[in-house]
Amino acid sequence: MTQASLTGGRAVPSSRLNRLWHLGRATTDLAAGIGMRGLIDLARGSEGASDRVQLSPEAFQRITNRLSHMRGAMMKMGQLMSMDGSDVLTPEAAAILGALCNRAEPMPLSQLAPLLETEYGKDWNRRFRRFAFTPIAAASIGQVHRAETADGRHLALKIQFPGVRESIDSDMDNLGFLSRAIGMSAKGMDLKPMLDEARRQLHQEADYEAEANALEAYRGLIGDGTHYFVPEVHRDFSTGRILAMDFADGIAIDQLAETSFTREDRDRAANLVMELVLRELFEFSLVQTDPNFGNFLYQADTGRVVLLDFGSTHPVPPAIASGYRDLIRAAMAEDRVAMYQSAIALGFAREDTQRAQVDGMLELMRLSSEMMRHQGPYDFGASDLFKRIYDQGQQLYYEGAYSQLPDPSSVFLYRKFLGAFLLCRRLRARVDMPRLLEPYL
Repeated sequence: MTQASLTGGRAVPSSRLNRLWHLGRATTDLAAGIGMRGLIDLARGSEGASDRVQLSPEAFQRITNRLSHMRGAMMKMGQLMSMDGSDVLTPEAAAILGALCNRAEPMPLSQLAPLLETEYGKDWNRRFRRFAFTPIAAASIGQVHRAETADGRHLALKIQFPGVRESIDSDMDNLGFLSRAIGMSAKGMDLKPMLDEARRQLHQEADYEAEANALEAYRGLIGDGTHYFVPEVHRDFSTGRILAMDFADGIAIDQLAETSFTREDRDRAANLVMELVLRELFEFSLVQTDPNFGNFLYQADTGRVVLLDFGSTHPVPPAIASGYRDLIRAAMAEDRVAMYQSAIALGFAREDTQRAQVDGMLELMRLSSEMMRHQGPYDFGASDLFKRIYDQGQQLYYEGAYSQLPDPSSVFLYRKFLGAFLLCRRLRARVDMPRLLEPYL
């Protein structure tokens, strides 16, 4: 069968064709798991369609294997929605998306070489003393290569996968279909606003010019100090599909959980990340909203946290920052009336929300603020807080309490907070939240 016949007579790049093939195989696996009649009902939105598809572990594994070849939207949604502690996804959907988080396949040299020639010109290799063709990292939008320029600069080159930018809209449409098919969300929840926000965010992340601007703005806010390092953009080696920045040494910050690192290192890294989250919200009014642990490195020799990946950087409206400040104050004082008012202001509840659901949500907020009320360093390693939050959140999930989602931009801000708390737990760190919050409350 020819490429043209597969795509209705239209010529399609090989990268897009590969993605279409793997999506087709994933759909075939889904049909095999639920029956073709069920698949048709889901596609049509039939009233008789099941709210949630029951698939065997083997079928879920096959679907995950297929989707892992699609990079882009599928992998980004895995990163955004499947972090440990998510209370939005069903367990099956979390398992699928979680498996996609770190499974990006690097582009073969047959794709990489023509891309470099297109972006840098025919004799592109003369601009470098060294170029490592094996990527040091691969993610949803692109992969990173280490290089040394002819004039001696050591760079990290973030190179976008071919076809990813052009496939975002179709990938998100396909993900919307699959989200219904595998019962991705809580009962009664409309995921469309969340998927629309993810679509917008993916388009932003694929815009390397915008990311370069955000990186430079954030670097200006953070400054040069002993606590944080933000790489400098090298505009002369950056293009529409390549972002060139300083190469920075360090280990992935969650590796500090290994026994070879000291508790002091774990505590320092966790406190620096939490301090930075608060500065972003209340001081910078600019937040890097992607909570992926891979966006942070730690330099054990300098004690600095290296900040990477600014493709998902957003300004914070004053009303949102003020709303979170009020919510934190109310939660620390265990003032349920003020917590309720703040939850409505931020969109986490409505005036007509059932009282039982409101009470459950307020209790979940009170639990989540436990480390803020604790005097002195809170020991995440000795706490069962996340189990208590998970148990409470699961009960609310089954009661359909998550059918109302706040503004999507606020949800992704919430995920940044959650990512920071999950890092503290991963590192078993001691963090003095009242001390960190004091300048802002």
